[in-house]
Amino acid sequence: MGTNKNNQDQPIHLLELNLILNNIEKKLHVSPTTRLLDILREELNMTGTKISCEIGRCGACAVHMDNKLVNSCLMMAYQVNNTSICTIEGLADVDLHPIQKAFLEEGGYQCGYCTPGMIMAVKALIDTNSNPTEEEIKEALSGNLCRCTGYIGIIRSVQKVIGMMNKKND
Repeated sequence: MGTNKNNQDQPIHLLELNLILNNIEKKLHVSPTTRLLDILREELNMTGTKISCEIGRCGACAVHMDNKLVNSCLMMAYQVNNTSICTIEGLADVDLHPIQKAFLEEGGYQCGYCTPGMIMAVKALIDTNSNPTEEEIKEALSGNLCRCTGYIGIIRSVQKVIGMMNKKND
């Protein structure tokens, strides 16, 4: 651990943060209380993860941590040390992920600001339930807010990707 000085000449101890980000090992030195959201956007240039409410209510900053959906605005560096993080940038290989394609084809976005968090929530749902009902879809998206649409295009997008995946598995 290193130290820096702030304006009051109090030492700031830095955490050696080790994580796997989108399947790539990363090591940085940050304050233990730096939010994962800020680490992703400012230190690692993963700007697909959006800043919105900053209190865990809107889901725009949602990412997967060890395959579980979390709001990155609520996670501190010391909580994510030695974990695996997947952001919206980590979903696609060469082509868009099927969820991303479905959102584009079915109009599951308006301004697009909430879309990364919505897509990460849908991925978490599909990873645990390959054939959710409309009610289960709505429940899975209940932590994500969209201020532009009535959610019809979003629900339609999720249903499309579920249909595509179920056809693929038949």
